[in-house]
Amino acid sequence: MEFWTCILCLCVAFFFILKLKSKTGNTSKLPPGPKPLPVIGNLLDLGEKPHKSLAAMAKVHGPIMSMKLGRVTAVVVSSSTMAKEVLQTNDQFLCNRAIPDALKAHAHDEVGFPWISVSPLWRNYRKICNNTLFAGKILDANENLRRRKVEELVEIVRKSASKGEAVDLGRLLFMTTLNLISNTVFSVDLADPNSELARKFKNYVWGILEEAGKPNLSDYFPVLRKLDIQGVRRRMKIQMGNVLDLIDSMINQRMKQQELNPDSVPNNDMLHHLLKNEDTDAKLDRNQIEHLLVVLFVAGSDTSSGTLQWAMAELLKNPEKLAKAQEEIRRVLGKSKPVEEADIPRLPYLQAVVKEVFRLHPVVPLLLPRKAQQEVEIAGFTIPKDAQLLVNTWAMGRDSSVWENPESFEPERFLGSEIDVRGRSFEVIPFGGGRRICPGLPLAMRMLHLILGSLINFFDWKVEDGCEVNMDDKFGVTVEMAHSLRAIPSLIV
Repeated sequence: MEFWTCILCLCVAFFFILKLKSKTGNTSKLPPGPKPLPVIGNLLDLGEKPHKSLAAMAKVHGPIMSMKLGRVTAVVVSSSTMAKEVLQTNDQFLCNRAIPDALKAHAHDEVGFPWISVSPLWRNYRKICNNTLFAGKILDANENLRRRKVEELVEIVRKSASKGEAVDLGRLLFMTTLNLISNTVFSVDLADPNSELARKFKNYVWGILEEAGKPNLSDYFPVLRKLDIQGVRRRMKIQMGNVLDLIDSMINQRMKQQELNPDSVPNNDMLHHLLKNEDTDAKLDRNQIEHLLVVLFVAGSDTSSGTLQWAMAELLKNPEKLAKAQEEIRRVLGKSKPVEEADIPRLPYLQAVVKEVFRLHPVVPLLLPRKAQQEVEIAGFTIPKDAQLLVNTWAMGRDSSVWENPESFEPERFLGSEIDVRGRSFEVIPFGGGRRICPGLPLAMRMLHLILGSLINFFDWKVEDGCEVNMDDKFGVTVEMAHSLRAIPSLIV
């Protein structure tokens, strides 16, 4: 309500100032789209769930359409063909980001890997991520860190199962994915339920996600950015500062440990490789390392736990699919056996389940917004310089011209299919595509299969008596289940 109240108040005050001629030149070749209102443009058309509103509008205006969001020209693509045009064919002109004002806190827009423009620093980040942090040999070396966290997750669920108690899967999955990441990075837990530090860290992460997901006038009316009318950037500065301070203290602790007792220092986690930093062609300074770790924690914990929660929700809603996934794992591995990362290639149905969840529930449904560096032509339409580009992967996953029964959860559609979720097939692109594809993809794919496979192999699951799985969602930086998923596990007989 705060956002829309501000919008209405500013309409009259800024009407004459903002009714200047557009500087983008001839707009006659812009893609079609809904008619904008004066001053605010199509902001009201977005609603509370923009991914769904934009999908509905695409059915009227086509797979590429233009809108006015305040003073910003936005182009939305909603088909795999148009997504390929943006993310691959014209990637060199459309690869930079439209940066939300909130992320200018602590100059994160200048050093944050997902947001900075393609530059020598960006190439350094990418090289370190691809060749070191997320390289197969490094992830293989620290697999034991993730295995231990999954064992602890299974033990927590086992205790609830023995008592017949329901498990809050939303809370538990966030805690587990956060610990998986923190152990992969630092070799420590950041979500110990008994730790005050862990509770604070979790609150900081949620605070960053909350502020980054709020509609912000500064993003739609650049003239207002200095004013920060809604205080979004100010609050983001506090939350991000808390996370940066915590990461800074953990780096200091590691460096002190290295000085006092070098033999006790972990040598498999990501922090070890970042501080070692032997690659002379791709070095990061202390500030850049800290901002990279902020991205890994905030983005990784939220997206992975959200995907896992949607996966469990779909399996609970479709018990025959759950039974099929369990049968495969138990046949290949045996009952109540932990799923190892090396087992994933032998579990095609489990992989199909994860792909189907990506199709139906991409947790970043509009990907991260891009910005045109120059005027580009796509499908006969002109994308003006500085236009913001949104790729609606949620709409693409429900495109009836591509998918049969698009609203149904049918993992079988991916069995024997060549459709890939790693950016090579544009029908399902949960990690984006082109040069800006999410670098954490290799770690995420291991985590998702490892956790989901273990949960369904060790336990049978059902919803609480008298309850149904509520599939409502809420839109923010990511799209999450509106209500945390609760389910009752039972031990395998």
